[in-house]
Amino acid sequence: MRQRLDGAAFQTVTSVGMAVETDVLIVGGGIAGASLGARLAAHKRVTIIEAEDLCGRHATGRSAAFWQASLGGATAERRLSLASKPMFDAGWPGSDTALLRHRGALHLTWEGRTEFDGADDLPPGYAVNLIDRQELDRLIPALREHWTGAWWEPSCADIEVAAFHAACLAAVRRSGGIVHTDAEFVSAVRGNGEWVAQTAAGELRATVLVNTAGAWADTVARRAGVAPLALEPRRRTVVQLRVDRSGLKDLPFVTDLHESFYFKGEGDRSVWVCPLDETLVDPCDAAPEEIDVAVAIDRFEQAVGWKVEAVERKWAGLRTFAPDRHMLFGFDPEAEGFFWCAGQGGMGIQTAPAASLLCASLIQGEALPVELEGIEPTDFAPDRLRGL
Repeated sequence: MRQRLDGAAFQTVTSVGMAVETDVLIVGGGIAGASLGARLAAHKRVTIIEAEDLCGRHATGRSAAFWQASLGGATAERRLSLASKPMFDAGWPGSDTALLRHRGALHLTWEGRTEFDGADDLPPGYAVNLIDRQELDRLIPALREHWTGAWWEPSCADIEVAAFHAACLAAVRRSGGIVHTDAEFVSAVRGNGEWVAQTAAGELRATVLVNTAGAWADTVARRAGVAPLALEPRRRTVVQLRVDRSGLKDLPFVTDLHESFYFKGEGDRSVWVCPLDETLVDPCDAAPEEIDVAVAIDRFEQAVGWKVEAVERKWAGLRTFAPDRHMLFGFDPEAEGFFWCAGQGGMGIQTAPAASLLCASLIQGEALPVELEGIEPTDFAPDRLRGL
């Protein structure tokens, strides 16, 4: 059953301790919660609570984010990415900083592996083209001899994550929304058409409880008496390497068709390298394991003949997936007023502008706007994981 919230449906209640009147309580201040709050705050009373001392400390703040049209293949998630691109270009929701920085991507090919799955149905403007080894050498010198060429994806761009996240939080506050840090969600019960939530900062009441807690989304559900959805947090590692080559800042994003690594330029003599690890872990403050750092370096050295001079930085973050690896947006069919916005995996930031618009429309019971043409809410509905 899809919940509907029009203006008359909301009950606004002053909470104890924090004295906040709220209609929509969003649990989690990363990009999912911040972008949804930015969509709703001009229309509803919105409160975001974040357990950490600042919003976006985990997945959002540790993402090596990029916008890539081909990512995800021919899926509903890709449609969200494509719908998000013009919103990023427009600086939504009011960023003074350009949110995308052009980079381009090279998807390396080798003997017996030249196809690029899912690339043949990209829309006009996002097409990829196959380049030979000679052209590849011009773009990335000293690649190992086993690479035969690459698919060039010119539309790939870095996302200015900090600027995007800050603009979303600023939009929430500008419209009268409230953002509380150090406010861990403790529990919630539903009664008389509202949620009564206990947090580390006091009690809050709201008609809708939105779960944007990332790796902790199942924990939040349990604390609200809602059955979890078997979400899987998975650790991913990134290493910044200094190498014996300069002029790398604008180096394209380079990957072996997303099979075992990617690297991209970061500074004049530094690159970010990821071994594409997906280690299943409990929700935590993720830290890189030395074995994953070593694997990243080894795969980089197997890809290109540049000498690694130093490990300058290393970190890890969590990417959280639903069991079927598709995103979760929608009201829980078994818990009135409980809305899931979770399971974004590795595409949460690049889909956030459109995903937040989708979620805001569902929460308010409105028809999807024209910007979301071709996107079906049922593709993301939690019903599929409830066996309904």
